[in-house]
Amino acid sequence: MPAQKAYLRWMSSKGVGRKTLTTTSREPVTALINPTLDKAVSLVKDAFSKRQGILIIGNCRVDYRGRASSRLESGERIAVFKEDGSVLVHRPVGYEPVNWQPPNCIFHVSAVGDNLQIKAVRRKPSESVKISFDHVYLLSVLNLVDAGEFALHASEEDMQKAVLLMPSLVEDGLKPISYEKKVEPGFVDVYCEDKAGRFVVIEIKRKTAGKQAALQLAKYVESIRGIVNREVRGVLAAPSLGKSVQRLLTNLGLEFKVLDPKKCAEALSKPETKRLAEFFVEK
Repeated sequence: MPAQKAYLRWMSSKGVGRKTLTTTSREPVTALINPTLDKAVSLVKDAFSKRQGILIIGNCRVDYRGRASSRLESGERIAVFKEDGSVLVHRPVGYEPVNWQPPNCIFHVSAVGDNLQIKAVRRKPSESVKISFDHVYLLSVLNLVDAGEFALHASEEDMQKAVLLMPSLVEDGLKPISYEKKVEPGFVDVYCEDKAGRFVVIEIKRKTAGKQAALQLAKYVESIRGIVNREVRGVLAAPSLGKSVQRLLTNLGLEFKVLDPKKCAEALSKPETKRLAEFFVEK
């Protein structure tokens, strides 16, 4: 990373050796650029004693000992030590860590020769990760606060998959037959059979469903009725309906079912939920 090193040298030459970024009276981030070994060891020890997070960008090697053993040779990487005791080591590319340890690690910090060495140890199971930095480009102590609630919402495609895998999100007793079924006006989102043996055509909308969605569903139902000798229901599934749409659905002999994108996302995240591929294998 020649450009990165040149930038950091320029920053140091401008007197930006230590920088604290603040938006309030507290100090959420404290940073050292190209710190000496003594300063790095001191800051890391102090941060761990206060259960603060640490971000280190530098050249390091990584050794793991535990249920197996591994060695990651020297390279420029990003290491994150979180306040819950978890550790992640990232390469410059890719989103997954190349080494990691779950929460509740105990950290040991020391200067070994010219290296900053951080060892993360777990007792159950017994394992450890030792990270040795021979050069630290950036060392940041993170005093972060995050009380935000995580809201997970599904896309329309996700909602379709969720209904196929968990039809009870729309109605108990539904049995999926197909999805993206081609009919003359277009493609049916989900095609099912209900517990009374009737075919059910489901049109899914992620946001408030309008009159156009109702009219589109009516075309699908009419097309299916023309090719099967069985009763066919039409269901518009969405978080809510637009103004006067319920009246239109009633006039067209169609139904509305509330389908919550958040519940769809939660359904897809459950480990016991079958994969879409398995559904079709079982068919």
